[in-house]
Amino acid sequence: MKQMTFGLDPLPKKTRKEVFLEEMNQVVPWAALVALIQPHARGAHQALGGRPPFPIETMLRIHCLQLWWNLSDPAMEEELHERPLYRRFVGLEGAARMPDETTILRFRHLLEKHELAPQVLGTINAGLARHGLMLKTGTVVDATIIAAPSSTKHKDGERDPEMHQTRKGKQWHFGMKAHIGVDATSGLVHTVVGTAANVNDVTQAGALLHGQEEVAFGDAGYQGVHKRAEAAGPAWHVAMRPGLRRKLNPFIEPEFIAERLEKAKASVRAKVEHPFRVIKQQFGYAKVRYCGLAKNTARLTMLFALSNLWMVRRQVLAARG
Repeated sequence: MKQMTFGLDPLPKKTRKEVFLEEMNQVVPWAALVALIQPHARGAHQALGGRPPFPIETMLRIHCLQLWWNLSDPAMEEELHERPLYRRFVGLEGAARMPDETTILRFRHLLEKHELAPQVLGTINAGLARHGLMLKTGTVVDATIIAAPSSTKHKDGERDPEMHQTRKGKQWHFGMKAHIGVDATSGLVHTVVGTAANVNDVTQAGALLHGQEEVAFGDAGYQGVHKRAEAAGPAWHVAMRPGLRRKLNPFIEPEFIAERLEKAKASVRAKVEHPFRVIKQQFGYAKVRYCGLAKNTARLTMLFALSNLWMVRRQVLAARG
């Protein structure tokens, strides 16, 4: 027997994906980012008699959808055709045509060619600073390995020559490293550097500083950073090597104090792990998607910029009333 509804439709339920897009739609500074990209975009297709190009904001929203759900260009094209929610978000609801995978790829290449990803990160952080969320008095530095599929073949029949293998603990990894500098108070990323996986963390410490910090924190991989000229300036607080820390005797007062100091430094360094969790777990970026460091670093920079907004979205929305 069919259930009687008395002419009343069930109340619509918002999915988590819909709630996510509503929140990000409000916190992403679309107008500022469009103004940043617009000077580099041209209406070449229209000038040559082709179809008029899609608006910059539409393509930027599509690019954000790619980043949030780790979609390839062909997969993004199919999602636009299949999901009304995505079409509504990018402003193509009821449109006669959708961007194809080539159009999506060209927009991504536009961002890469003009190195706009670091500028997007700077624009977003400037807006967050106006809300008092970027204090810039201290920096935490760290790096994580982003795996690259070792079986992917280069056009010359080899693995990606810009990716390398490295050993972490007793396990070998092949891919790249994402080095980030994070605000010590808010945990927001202000600098991103991409290198091969075999590059030592301490060599990139200076590049991760913005120059205004008074203190800097790093794990045991940054031992000796205070001796490097490019990292001079802030007072460095680097973790003790694990082997030495395990030898500390809690019943001897100086060593007990040293252990408490290590715990205090670790509580500050913990903030650098949150952006890594967001891009790997929330946005699903567990492996590199493209060939070469430049393309993957640009993608990582955009991901960290959007992760900043995701982590403080509630504060931003509350500040706007």
